[in-house]
Order: sequence, then structure tokens, then C-alpha cells
Amino acid sequence: MNVQSVQHRDDPRVTDYLDLTDTAGRRRREGDEFFIAEGPTAIERLLTSDHRVRSVLVAENKLSRLAPVLDGLDAPVFVAPREVLAEVVGFDLHRGAVASADRRPLASIEELAARSTRLAVLEGLNDPENLGAISRSARAFGIDGLVLDPTCIDPYYRRTVRVSMGEVLHLDVARARRWPDDLDLLHDAGFETWAMSPAAEGDDLWDLAPPERTAIVLGAEGPGLAERTIERATRRVRIPIVAGVDSLNVGSAAAVTFAVCNRPPPR
Repeated sequence: MNVQSVQHRDDPRVTDYLDLTDTAGRRRREGDEFFIAEGPTAIERLLTSDHRVRSVLVAENKLSRLAPVLDGLDAPVFVAPREVLAEVVGFDLHRGAVASADRRPLASIEELAARSTRLAVLEGLNDPENLGAISRSARAFGIDGLVLDPTCIDPYYRRTVRVSMGEVLHLDVARARRWPDDLDLLHDAGFETWAMSPAAEGDDLWDLAPPERTAIVLGAEGPGLAERTIERATRRVRIPIVAGVDSLNVGSAAAVTFAVCNRPPPR
């Protein structure tokens, strides 16, 4: 393990980590080049992914926890006093560790469809915690990848990676260019697309047998899916909930639907 000491915020070796709470500044700094994983769990998942690690920055008192997984890493491990770490990242990072990694190029929808049987398709997701929760559930229930519409947030935003417990780093990701027309690329590949909506006219999720290739289409918290997206999908699907409750959080709705699509056939 290539351990190097860092004693000052302005050390050029830790430029990747400066001012992590400056959202606009981080977009300019990271661009399409790299992203940040925060916390030991996310870093451990990063190390088992296909993303190349550029470096790790860890507080002195956290090095012992990460040392076993960092052993043999072909990237520098910068170790800093906790107060210096806080000066670099811009807040008191109680998890005590961050890592920088190169971004993998996003797949095309055609490439993703060719190697997948279960996909989550997301429209207008702008909350990193919702996207992180959906990604974590997707991995847990065997979803192969994510298709994001042009307005969805960055899937490798630091908070999304953290909330997903690093699982988003193990999902294939594609971004649509023509929306919702690109749903037809999934249809051409043999996918049935389920537009999730609480509207009463939708098909009951409990009554459906997921086909071999299923893409679950989910909209942002609040507005949900645009009507033109629902019309473009193969079918409208609803999760039955008790009367008087408007809807589920999109992360919860995703988890329920993924679980249903992953259930084994009846014995």
C-alpha cells in the first residue's frame, strides 16, 4: 500500500477532494472525468467495481479499518489528520475516508439492452438520495442496469454513491438522448416497459407475471411520469395501496416492484 502523508489543504495531491459541498464547483471540477466515493462501505464497493481508483484520502484514525481492503491497491493512499481532512473536503467528514475514481463511459441503450433482462428506467430523478436508494434496491433484487432520461441527475454524484452504499458503481448505466422515444430501443430489444403510476386504471402489480425482459419505468418524486411517457410504455402498472394514501415514495415503489420482478415462480 502506497501510503503518503498530507499535512496541508493546498497540497496538490488532494485537489480531487477540495470543497465537496460546493455542488456547482464540483460539477466543474469532476466533469465527465472522475467522481468521489465517501465512507468506508462505499469505498469497499468501489474497489470491487470496474471503476479505476485514482487515490484514497483517509483520516489517520480510519486507516486501520480500510488497510485490509486497500492492501495491494495500485493508487496512492493519502493519510491526513482529521482537521486537515475537514479543511480539504469542506466539512467534518465523520466517516473519515473518501476516494476518487475515474468514470467508466456510459453504455448506449442498445448495448445495455443486449446484455440485460431487468432494467430500471428513470425519468426526471433529481434527488440524489432517491437515486441512491433505487440503485441499492436495484442491485439487491437483480436489476441489471439503469437507463436515465436526459434530465436525471448524475448517477455518480457523491451523495448518490453514498446512499446506494456504493452499489450504483456495480450497475450498468445508459442515458437516453431522445425521450421518451428511446423507449422504443428497449421494445426493439424485446423488453416490455412498465410505466409505474398510482392511477386506478393501471394494471395491478400483484396480477402480473413479469416477462423475460422487463424494464420498470419510474418518475420523479411528486410529478411522477409524464403522460407521454406512460403512453409510450407497453403498459401502465400500479402498486395497490390502502385507500386514503396518495402514493409511495419513488424509492419504496421501486423496491416493491423490483422485488416482485425478482420473485421465484410458485412451487
